[in-house]
Amino acid sequence: MAVADGRRAAWEREKRRRSIAVAAASSLVVVAAIVALVPRMPRWDRVRASFFDGAQFRDSLPRLIDAFWLDVRIFLWCTPAIVALALLVAMARNSRSAALFPLRVISVAYTDVMRGVPIILWIYLIGFGVPGLGIARPWNSPLLWGSVAMVLTYSAYVAEVFRAGIESVHESQRAAARSLGLSHWQSMRHVVLPQAVRRVVPPLMNDMVSLQKDVALVSLIGPIEILRQAGVDKAKFANFTPYIAAAIVFLCVTIPLTRLTDWMIDRERRRTQGTRIG
Repeated sequence: MAVADGRRAAWEREKRRRSIAVAAASSLVVVAAIVALVPRMPRWDRVRASFFDGAQFRDSLPRLIDAFWLDVRIFLWCTPAIVALALLVAMARNSRSAALFPLRVISVAYTDVMRGVPIILWIYLIGFGVPGLGIARPWNSPLLWGSVAMVLTYSAYVAEVFRAGIESVHESQRAAARSLGLSHWQSMRHVVLPQAVRRVVPPLMNDMVSLQKDVALVSLIGPIEILRQAGVDKAKFANFTPYIAAAIVFLCVTIPLTRLTDWMIDRERRRTQGTRIG
């Protein structure tokens, strides 16, 4: 048995090495083709000067990094509010009591309406509409209400992730909790939610990656974060390189988060099914 396991492990290592070698070779071919063919395009010199100006990149990058901290702050204060509101909406939609039927209707309507309208429209409607009511400072800040629009919109999407996790918990778990004398809410708190939240952490991370990028949309109603700063530099120098620099800053954050998400999905798959992704 031990000999068979050793042979299988050696075969899997060899297969993994071959896969890595093939992937590396194909990637090198693609990169070489891009490097060789793109500079041959008729107007490549103009594109390079407009989008890949090294001096403009070095000049804009410090200002863009400073502005990016506003994106980070928006993300940090929106994320806990999104998770809390989404969990409440998911629990309300999953409630089974007849007395809570109005809450179920409201939660269904909330998720349908918030997901049915593009997030950019909600930012405009809430970010300009609420301050237009004449609210006194500082409660009329576009930054505040733009963040509220992000929270309300993303909560609808995250609520569906939580709801899927809650419904994935087998009914026998609830039955076992009831047999121990737990109420519905006690069963939800102590039995269902711990399992549901653990199962939805990987897809929840995907939503957080999207949120980190979408916070830039708040700049459409005034706050100067990295996207708005890139636009200012582009208009000032008549060059699109600041947008490339802003894209690189976002990639430096989102790619590690994406790889972390993939690792968590792989770990969950191996934990629940005993298999390994790819």
